Amino acid sequence: MLLPVQFASNQMGFSSLFFLLFLLLLSPIADLSVHAFTGTYGINYGRIADNIPSPESVVTLLKAAKIKNVRIYDANHDVLTAFKGSGIEIIVGLGNEFLKQISVGEDHAIDWIKENVQPFLPGTKIRGIAVGNEVLGSTDPELWEVLLNAVKNVYSAVSRLHLADDIEVSSPHSEAVFANSFPPSACIFKETLLPYMKPLLQFFSQIGSPFYINAYPFLAYMSDPEHIDLNYALFQSNPGIYDSKTNLHYDNMFDAQVDAAYAALEKAGFAKMEVIVSETGWASKGDATEAGATVKNARTYNYNLRKRLMKKKGTPYRPKIAVKAYIFALFNENLKPGPTSERNFGLFKADGSISYDIGFTGLTSAASSLKVTGAGGWFQSSYLVVFATCAAVVPLALTS
Repeated sequence: MLLPVQFASNQMGFSSLFFLLFLLLLSPIADLSVHAFTGTYGINYGRIADNIPSPESVVTLLKAAKIKNVRIYDANHDVLTAFKGSGIEIIVGLGNEFLKQISVGEDHAIDWIKENVQPFLPGTKIRGIAVGNEVLGSTDPELWEVLLNAVKNVYSAVSRLHLADDIEVSSPHSEAVFANSFPPSACIFKETLLPYMKPLLQFFSQIGSPFYINAYPFLAYMSDPEHIDLNYALFQSNPGIYDSKTNLHYDNMFDAQVDAAYAALEKAGFAKMEVIVSETGWASKGDATEAGATVKNARTYNYNLRKRLMKKKGTPYRPKIAVKAYIFALFNENLKPGPTSERNFGLFKADGSISYDIGFTGLTSAASSLKVTGAGGWFQSSYLVVFATCAAVVPLALTS
């Protein structure tokens, strides 16, 4: 605390006061931004299913796998209670259905946080609130218009409740916010979205939040399997691509997609903003029209992605910023609508066994049991399979 000048001068003399001020000026300025991601590897814990293990069993899996970063798509109280004391850092989701109400006034945001976040602190390490999901990539202009106010109100509420030092406020996007993404240096945001995207990025820049992108090389490959090299999408040996503008070579789609996001941010005036992949994964099963959706490809992608993230290295365009990503998803979710692939992104099956082997070990325990949330009731498991998670990726519509 800085002493009043009169008091300080009387007690210390001018030279002492000058020395005190000199020390204060030399003191490092604290980093006010909140970091919601420990390490580089996270997992998305989706629960659109009636046969997956209980939240308590999920905590056991995550702790055994040493996974410290988890995203959920709501603020389910059973999940937040189960995570208490686990040390796992979690980002909760404020669903798109709440955005219009939250955007109207800060009081609505305060009420939501008091009900869904504050009661679980500090035991449950809630480190972030994702306000909406893929809003600007959606086809709902009404949500585009309310997103910024919703984000501002949530951040203001977090601040008023004295939680801003611990909880990051963000909003993940889909690849649909980009007009193009190949080559990486050419990536730009869609002109129609810039009136909404730029003010949002400006606010996130002010509060130190990163740019979260949901990215799926699987979807890029599936959309054009004749022209996209599968090995390029799966981190396997391939000629790669060359970006003539930056003179950079890319030997995998993951790095190219992340750098495409960096390029778009730079053109929009936010070159210093960090990119974090909030979703990525590969389906292990799909319909006949869903090219590449096989167990072999899913294993290859997630195995190689895990290795790549564990190296904690950057991309060709941002070599000094280690890439961070959340894998989609923890479990196969049997109640998800849409094509078959939607229900088959899990690293784990409903019974807790691995969908395929990417190097996670199992815990042998004859007495262990997992509680199934839904009609399945209780079932016995002779082991708990431990997993680790992977980074998220940005899908590119690449042509070779």
